[in-house]
Amino acid sequence: MKLIQSLTIATTIAVSNGFSQSPQPISRRDAVSNTLASIIAISLPGAANAIQACPPGSKNCLRQTWTPPSTTSAADAVSELREALNAYPQEGQEDGKVDGGGYAIVSDTLDSSGSIALEYRSSGKGTFAKLFNGGKAFVDDLLIESNGSAFEFRSSSRVGDSDFGVNGKRLIYIAGLLKEKGWRGVGL
Repeated sequence: MKLIQSLTIATTIAVSNGFSQSPQPISRRDAVSNTLASIIAISLPGAANAIQACPPGSKNCLRQTWTPPSTTSAADAVSELREALNAYPQEGQEDGKVDGGGYAIVSDTLDSSGSIALEYRSSGKGTFAKLFNGGKAFVDDLLIESNGSAFEFRSSSRVGDSDFGVNGKRLIYIAGLLKEKGWRGVGL
């Protein structure tokens, strides 16, 4: 029954892609490929909750895994994580050169489904923001999800090929706060 539901959903997605107002027609090969990918994504348990991998060779995306001490309860781990995230300076780092536009929590379901999403903004005052982004702030996303005993972090830029180390500086700052609480990190 689940297979039939998955096929129905995947077919609906593939057909709806065919009716999109895309300037390029979709080939049968792409339609079949999209359908198969949808079936796999729907059918695999936990696949929908896994944090997406950073593209190979990416200069604007970082992933890390952080594990609280084994003596820390799940509720205390969530509390410590929130404390570390909220301790990040709203004015950013390096006199506003890193995340000078502040940050906001976009969604927080750490207590129920184990994830939190934050949005960090540049000041919009830098040369690159003025020249390449119309003076608007660059926006980065930080997604954190629990995988049971640890937390997966993914910090990435929404646009561009490089972030000049901003995602790394953000994660290093948060990592320092977690290390003080005895957390261990992988992927640093």
